[in-house]
Amino acid sequence: MILFKHRWFRISNITKYRIKSVLFIAFFWTLSDWILVLLNNQALEKVNREHNLWMREIIMFSLSVIMGYLFVYKLKKLLSHYPLWLLFVLKSAILLGSALVISFIIQFVSFTLVSGQSPGLALHNILVYALHKNWLLQKVVYWIVIFFITQLFLLINERYSPGVFMDIFLGKYTQPKIEKRIIMFMDLKDSTPIAEKLGHQLYFKFIRDFIYQVSSAIIEYEGRIYQYVGDEAVSSWLFDKKNTRRCMDAVILARRNIQRKSAHFRRAYGIVPEFRVGIHLGDVTVGEIGVIKKDLAMTGDTMNTTARIRSATNELNHNLIVSKEFIENIDLEDWQSENLGPVELKGKGSGVELFSLNI
Repeated sequence: MILFKHRWFRISNITKYRIKSVLFIAFFWTLSDWILVLLNNQALEKVNREHNLWMREIIMFSLSVIMGYLFVYKLKKLLSHYPLWLLFVLKSAILLGSALVISFIIQFVSFTLVSGQSPGLALHNILVYALHKNWLLQKVVYWIVIFFITQLFLLINERYSPGVFMDIFLGKYTQPKIEKRIIMFMDLKDSTPIAEKLGHQLYFKFIRDFIYQVSSAIIEYEGRIYQYVGDEAVSSWLFDKKNTRRCMDAVILARRNIQRKSAHFRRAYGIVPEFRVGIHLGDVTVGEIGVIKKDLAMTGDTMNTTARIRSATNELNHNLIVSKEFIENIDLEDWQSENLGPVELKGKGSGVELFSLNI
């Protein structure tokens, strides 16, 4: 029964990430409203006298969760094919209207439930307040600023792999640090003949769908996507035994994701993608790089060796090859791995012992 619940009711990491984003938006908007009330002395006296500050912010938070859901889920899906500037304008316009509705609801509840006014009188007072005290104009300016900050937050989160922006923001890697990491290079199998068959534009859409499926699997198992290079996704995990297992689970889930979408790939492209993977672990140097466009870079022999291991999958005709260092840190059955022996890799002075995995 426990396994059944775990399987069917487990919340994915992507869903958790979106829920955190929604809650952050709701908290930020509620905190902004609370600060605005505190700064408005006249409004603060009125709020304190009527003891409705907490009620106001509870309503604000609840409605902000709904609007945050619109931001993170619905509007993103509905407007995903629009250019960035138009997407920004449309989302702001839609949510500005919703924000004014929120402000109206808060005022209406305050006048009716707290002050005891009749609905008709409450509507009259709201109209008078909005038109004769520049309330409407102030709210429009206030919400435009709030939406700008919110959309900036979402754009930054989408630009970086989860956790990367916060590391840059806090200056964690201002000075380069040496970390032991699991590195995985995953790329499309037979990409050249597929590109020739599909043509430029259709091939790009094919790659985009492929990358989406494998990236979802990597994020699900807490991998950090380092970069995309054409049809290749490079990702990493901080080294520990649990993360070696997560790395393997990400590969398995990526394959399952593609299998689940096989009908879509056949219908849209006539091809179901396959991928090849190289995995290694060792020390890498991590640090900030760039002047105007900041990012985190990972360098070192581990990165180069992993890239060579991925290349060896083509030469040795195996889809998943890992180093001896990796295989020694993950529990596998004997039948799940095949020792390929020392393999000469480009740029390495001696052979590297590699293993093919059957999972």
